Amino acid sequence: MNLFRTFLVIITLAIVGYTAIVGVNHGWNLVPVFFGEMLAMTWSGQFNFDFMCFLLLSGLWTSWRNRFTSKGLALGAVAIFFGILFLAPYLLMLSFKENGDAKAILVGTR
Repeated sequence: MNLFRTFLVIITLAIVGYTAIVGVNHGWNLVPVFFGEMLAMTWSGQFNFDFMCFLLLSGLWTSWRNRFTSKGLALGAVAIFFGILFLAPYLLMLSFKENGDAKAILVGTR
């Protein structure tokens, strides 16, 4: 579990740094670039579409794990829009909350 937690911290810090550099150099308006590539039917667009499906799955899982409560739906929306910037810290928090129990992290304690 400690390796997993370390991994989550590393990817969170890496994506924060990478995002900051890209945002400063290219602006913060990702939406036209992201969907424009998909509309152009390029390999970058294919990757973006694949990634968007992962984001939707992450949001659905987050909402489901929180029993589709209003809090769960809100967290699911955050998962969709913030990706790994949300999911890695969320999983890190859950790893401590659930005392490293992988099953409880994945499905919760119902």
